Amino acid sequence: MINYITHNPTGAVKQAGMALTSRRRLRGRKIPMETECGTIMSSRSDRYMMLGSGEDSLDRLLPPAGAPRRKSATSLSKTEPPLLRTGTRTIYTAGRPPWYDEHGAQSKEAFVIGLCGGSASGKTTVANKIIEALDVPWVVLLSMDSFYKVLSPEEQALAASNDYNFDHPGAFDFELLVATLRKLKQGKSVKIPVYDFTLHGRQKDWKNVYGASVIIFEGIMSFADKELLQLLDMKIFVDADSDIRLVRRLRRDITERGRDIEGVIKQYNKFVKPAFEQYIEPTMRLADIVVPRGGGNMVAIDLIVQHVHSQLEERELSVRALLASAQQNQPLPQTLSVLESTPQVKGLHTIIRNKETSRDEFIFYSKRLMRLLIEHALTFLPSQTCVVQTPQGQQYEGRSYNGKGITGVSVLRAGETMEPALRAVCKDVRIGKILIQTNLDSGEPELHYLRLPKDISEDHVILMDSTVSTGAAAMMAVRVLLDHEVQEDRIALVSLLMAELGVHSVAYAFPKVKIITTAVDKSLDDFLHVIPGIGDFGDRYFGTDGIDSLSDDDQDQPSY
Repeated sequence: MINYITHNPTGAVKQAGMALTSRRRLRGRKIPMETECGTIMSSRSDRYMMLGSGEDSLDRLLPPAGAPRRKSATSLSKTEPPLLRTGTRTIYTAGRPPWYDEHGAQSKEAFVIGLCGGSASGKTTVANKIIEALDVPWVVLLSMDSFYKVLSPEEQALAASNDYNFDHPGAFDFELLVATLRKLKQGKSVKIPVYDFTLHGRQKDWKNVYGASVIIFEGIMSFADKELLQLLDMKIFVDADSDIRLVRRLRRDITERGRDIEGVIKQYNKFVKPAFEQYIEPTMRLADIVVPRGGGNMVAIDLIVQHVHSQLEERELSVRALLASAQQNQPLPQTLSVLESTPQVKGLHTIIRNKETSRDEFIFYSKRLMRLLIEHALTFLPSQTCVVQTPQGQQYEGRSYNGKGITGVSVLRAGETMEPALRAVCKDVRIGKILIQTNLDSGEPELHYLRLPKDISEDHVILMDSTVSTGAAAMMAVRVLLDHEVQEDRIALVSLLMAELGVHSVAYAFPKVKIITTAVDKSLDDFLHVIPGIGDFGDRYFGTDGIDSLSDDDQDQPSY
């Protein structure tokens, strides 16, 4: 049954049959911006910037050892959205809540909205209005225009003379489109082709897209494929008068795609209009909702947004609460390796656990312990027999690394302190970063930012975080790596200190992940800090632990 949405609010509400839902907890959230380095969050203004590397990394946030303690740059409050600043750049972020259960498996797929309609009917405008009104983090807009087939030289010549039919189902690569949308719906990282309308071909570089809670998919043939239809949770047809569509197409193709007016009219009469009547208009019957007048129909858009909100609320999870009540009194897993507690290691722990230790000594001895830990972690990488010639002309049978590459991924902010130790012992190691913080209202970890090297799926990954308590943030970081097709048995979680609960949580969810630490403490306090623990590692290292001068709402909210 098709629901026609008009500007009659009463009739629209009755026809749509959608329940109103609260948007209190969704206010203040931002929409993702896609970059070559990964997905970041934007405030829909020019205030966002990407986290840099090298001189712009978080190392620049480290004050001199004698500097007075200050409030953390990543502090969150209930009235201000999270900000992360370096010396010259700012990231305006909003977090993605867990999309997996306590077993580490994806428990909810992204909600996919399919937008169909004739050429220049206003599909993209409607999509952007929905995104603006949703005000939900991690929304992806996927255009069918990106999936035109690669043209042969003969087809290129026809396209140049406006004699190639781009409005026929055969012009689209449905196999690639369905595979890409299915992976994105399942929470995986995907690569999207970039189509150049002036050259009628795909560009060399494809876009990386990841982390969708909502996917808005729009195109003239969105309802033309059965497999594609099965992936759509909500189907919307955008209807517009044919004269209006022609005027819009003339304006767009002439100003944006470098076409001449004769060519546009020729293509419209020969291909666009017949294709609409034969392939597009008949699919209107498949739509859940028909939106007349496109982006100007705000009643329809508001009702669509309310329905999406209700669907997202039904999919909310509470992972940390489940972790806190699971895996009690179980033996430590075999995948755990604890650095031998030699007198040296015990002495280093004594210094960094002591609350009277000065900050400069805390940094110095933490770095020593990190170096020992990283060296220990490298022993678990695969190796093979290797025979070399010594300067004396003799053969020596040794070992060499048996893998393509090694990537270190730090969980910001404290995990980044372990990067120098990894760089010191691993030449040319690649580094990625993930920012995970705790939501003040829900208590759940949220993914705010990630930047991972290309082709990370082929590497062994050393995932670094300073401390792990419940394991919720560590599980999220591992899930991100798995979504980028890193093999589970190629991931090593490396942490200075872990609680038994965190060890069990990670091992239970991801039994092939190697867990490497210098010590495992027994319990957690009511604030989910490791007991006896070392305090808040990031605050002590970066000099931001002046909590006595801060209100409860202003204190740093680390992820655990």
